[in-house]
Amino acid sequence: MKKILKRSFPKDKISPQQESEAGERTTELSRSLQQNIEQISDLTGHSSDITVRAFEGPYQLSMAVVYLNGATDIEMINDHIIKPILSAAEANPDSEEDLADSFTLIQKKILTVGATNTKMRLPELIQALYNGNAVILAEGWDRGMTANCAKWEHRSVVEPSSQSVVRGPKDGFTEDINTNIALIRRRIKSPNLWKIDRIIGRITQTDVSVLYLKGVARDSVVNELLKRLDRIDTDSILESGYLEEFIQDQTFTLFPTLINTERPDSVAGAILDGQVAVLVDGTPFVLVLPVTFFKFFIASEDYYERFDISTLLRILRFSALTISMLLPSLYIAITTFHQELLPTTLLVSLAAQREGVPFPAFFEALMMEITFEILREAGIRLPRVIGSAISIVGALVLGQAAVQAGLVSAAMVIVVAFTAISSFVVPALNIAISARLIRFILMLLGATLGMFGIMSGLLFLLIHMSGLRSFGIPYLTPLSPFVPGNWKDAFVRVPRWMMTTRPRLIAAENGIRQKSNLQPEPPETEEKKGTKR
Repeated sequence: MKKILKRSFPKDKISPQQESEAGERTTELSRSLQQNIEQISDLTGHSSDITVRAFEGPYQLSMAVVYLNGATDIEMINDHIIKPILSAAEANPDSEEDLADSFTLIQKKILTVGATNTKMRLPELIQALYNGNAVILAEGWDRGMTANCAKWEHRSVVEPSSQSVVRGPKDGFTEDINTNIALIRRRIKSPNLWKIDRIIGRITQTDVSVLYLKGVARDSVVNELLKRLDRIDTDSILESGYLEEFIQDQTFTLFPTLINTERPDSVAGAILDGQVAVLVDGTPFVLVLPVTFFKFFIASEDYYERFDISTLLRILRFSALTISMLLPSLYIAITTFHQELLPTTLLVSLAAQREGVPFPAFFEALMMEITFEILREAGIRLPRVIGSAISIVGALVLGQAAVQAGLVSAAMVIVVAFTAISSFVVPALNIAISARLIRFILMLLGATLGMFGIMSGLLFLLIHMSGLRSFGIPYLTPLSPFVPGNWKDAFVRVPRWMMTTRPRLIAAENGIRQKSNLQPEPPETEEKKGTKR
């Protein structure tokens, strides 16, 4: 029986518990209503939230509606399932004709619910039940009917907590995948916005949707993504981070090869550029792929402000990431091995500060960095009311106390504080975390080999990044390979009327975004008009 069950249903449609239980009994529905209800009760462990509402339908037919309390809309069940069936029963109280066609009659002529489906086997029926559907059974039916009455509790659409903007839309994704898809379709009202659904997780049966713009996104990227999703065979998918580790190109790298975001406008912009979005039910974070290294420094607000302001802010973000990676290691290397690089006055001042410090510069910086990371993590885990206050007060108190106790120098406190502040400038959290990890490696290299170690580490990182791919797209595009057309939206952002084409290597055949003659022209003045006359 297990072989029959595995052949009839894909693995990702039935949980192992349902498969093992169904293996002991038939998976076919019985014509006995009571037996079907008992089998459903046994398979669900006699759960108290499984509700059975029995009643008499048309043609004196004994019927029952089974639903999951808390996952279905009870008002919809009463108004669009039970009431229409009872009304039909009152209209034909004694008639027994068309009893054989009662299933089709009820499904097509009596029910007023939006969507109904026919299920022939118990595992399918149980899965529909846990998806929020109402299950309709009747005496004499060897099949069940499911009606879409799902009503899961979810948050309302609010501003994203991790990616706030000064100018731009304030709505963010929620944990409901249908709401998230609607937020994207609200911005892209095109029939070319295609959606492909998958159900992943043998136990959780998580809904996953792939959204892309047909004719703009590369078919090779979409096919490769679907192939990687279909290859996943796991019990549970609870968040998009689960999928990220399954589908990313390279696991053992410090650099992320996918972007996650809470902003519908960011996802819509990425789809319009030829990228693909992966939505997972139960999380407000959507994955976007393929990506390049420079995509992590682009904020959605860059396209809502003037191009010169956006360019300045983007350069500032690149500088901040460089500072957060290199500043502590450069301080350690210069104060330990390369004092001749400092002006004499600054060197004397630093030497005076470090006169009573018992630790070398590397241990001093390592101790301060670890302390700050602990404070940052504590500020995140504590309740919001006191989390920020504890982290700020803790940093001030510990820093001042450490300087007065002679454990660290004042210059080291300034270096670590400026490094930490710089790490918050980057809009993408995952690339900022990568910079934090790289910082410790470069600190070790700077403490052992000086500037030579730091340059060697940076060269190794550059070589490593040159070999990375995100679904076949080189990670350092448009720097390597050099794509001049993509530089209009990499380090800088040119005016909107100059961005006539989509990024090469990401978009497919339709690479034209807009016309090329959209540059605004000032109106003619009265003096010029008089001269022409």
